[in-house]
Amino acid sequence: MLSNTAVPKYYGQFRDAVLRGEIPVCQEINLTMNRIDQLIADPRFYYDDEAVEGWIRFCENELTLTDGSDLHLLDTFKLWAEDVYGWYYFTERSIFEPGQHGRPGRYMKRIVKKRLRNKQYLIVARGSAKTLYGTCHQAYGLVVDTSTTHQITTAPTMKQAEEILAPFRTAITRARGPMFKFLTDGSIYNTKGSRANRAKLVCTKKGIENFMTGSLLEVRPMSIGKLQGLQNAYTTVDEWLSCDIREDPIGALEQGGSKLENYLIIAMSSEGTIRNGVGDTIKMELRDILKGDYDNPHVSIWWYKLDDIQEVANPEMWLKAAPNLGKTIQYEVYQQDVERAEKSPSARNDILAKRFGIPMEGYTYYFTYEETLPVKTRRSYRGMPCALGADLSQGDDFCAFTFLFPLRGGKYGVKTRSYITSRTFERLPSAMYMKYQEFVEEGSLIIMNGSVLEMRDVYSDLERMIDDYEYDVRCLGYDPYNSDEFIPLWCMRNGEYGVEKVIQGRKTESVPLGELKDLAEDRLLEFDEELMSFAMGNCVVLEDVNGNRMLYKKRHEDKIDNVSALMDAYIAYKRMKDDFD
Repeated sequence: MLSNTAVPKYYGQFRDAVLRGEIPVCQEINLTMNRIDQLIADPRFYYDDEAVEGWIRFCENELTLTDGSDLHLLDTFKLWAEDVYGWYYFTERSIFEPGQHGRPGRYMKRIVKKRLRNKQYLIVARGSAKTLYGTCHQAYGLVVDTSTTHQITTAPTMKQAEEILAPFRTAITRARGPMFKFLTDGSIYNTKGSRANRAKLVCTKKGIENFMTGSLLEVRPMSIGKLQGLQNAYTTVDEWLSCDIREDPIGALEQGGSKLENYLIIAMSSEGTIRNGVGDTIKMELRDILKGDYDNPHVSIWWYKLDDIQEVANPEMWLKAAPNLGKTIQYEVYQQDVERAEKSPSARNDILAKRFGIPMEGYTYYFTYEETLPVKTRRSYRGMPCALGADLSQGDDFCAFTFLFPLRGGKYGVKTRSYITSRTFERLPSAMYMKYQEFVEEGSLIIMNGSVLEMRDVYSDLERMIDDYEYDVRCLGYDPYNSDEFIPLWCMRNGEYGVEKVIQGRKTESVPLGELKDLAEDRLLEFDEELMSFAMGNCVVLEDVNGNRMLYKKRHEDKIDNVSALMDAYIAYKRMKDDFD
């Protein structure tokens, strides 16, 4: 029955286990527990102890795993589902009542019961059966809801989204429970005979259809153009943090679902290695909700992760990131990944993100995480000789300069200066905007007014910086692309001596990239700016069968321009090394 004072059954069991020290939880789960405790204490919200029990009975009696074996719900599934289906509130609505005996109808005020949660975010480690959890919600909505509904499941790829439907299809084929036995009784080929002899729950080319209600569950691409304008009653979004998306699919789905009274969106994902995109923007909003800065009781959040990277070495803490560890995935698998992360730096970031929920900074296919860390001591290198690298851009893009200062002991100091337009800056996503704001505050990124970068203004500002710090620029390495305006200005003011053209390609880049990698491994590149750390973290290098390397700008948004400028400066320095003796 409804109660505005009762403690939810499965949450109460979970909370007791946490208080006894049996289940370690991270800070985010602790904040989620605080939110639920506030709902218990708030007289406006009611808990229905029967709502989730119906969901549990349906799943355990009717559904199967992908291989056809019986489904027995995990305690975490019951906990998450209880948070979705268990909470209700009452609101006043104007409802039209038709008139009787030919009299006109009128609107009457009525108290309506509504489900509190419309959206649930589930961020949990790989191997925690989150996709099966989404299948349970989709099957429940398609079969139990007697209204005609349109259901959507989406993922970064269509094949991945099909994984939501796979256990559902198996359950239909097996029909282990009484409801599925009834709905699948009959022939799917009977299209002209009696409807009573047709199967009512059928897998078709469209997806999975319930002919009793006219409801449809289908797969859609994770694209705003394909997800807008729908009336989706039940929706699952899989791996929205793990893919490179520049649009918010959950926001588009919510706009369509809000046309209905009790829509439900389940967004499931493990942590990813794509930084400063839509996923990080959504996580910033979730963190504000958890902290109480933004009150939104309609959103359920279960965010599992380790609190600190040091906890990776402690198996007792792994339950913080993988609550189903030992049930859906074994400890041995995690131990193997920990050992692999220690031996293979290129796989380290993916393992930390996917297994332990620790978000790592950008792509590090070439430079490891440790190699992208800036030094703590800040230096200005005032009055010192240096080589300058220039990676000039199109008029509305990044324009990057990197100064390379030869130091004692084989070390090199690195300073950066980059330029973008105010138009580009203002159109950035929220998370990327905040990241760029850090660069602006540290002085490594300059925002130029207008929609197109004027190279004369860029040159004037760069020259002013060189004069202020009294840098002795002895050579300039530049990529000839889009250099027609900047290089003549430089040569007119500083002369042509020491100006070196660096043509991009494997032949030119392979050796200096290998040497820069060695310098980064030995921590001989000393940079103190976050912009350089960001660029190195995004650096992706293509390598052919002969071992030749070249920089690869995988995405327009992944800025590695300062690494390219560093390489140009290093090549120019090597060619003009006698001038530095």
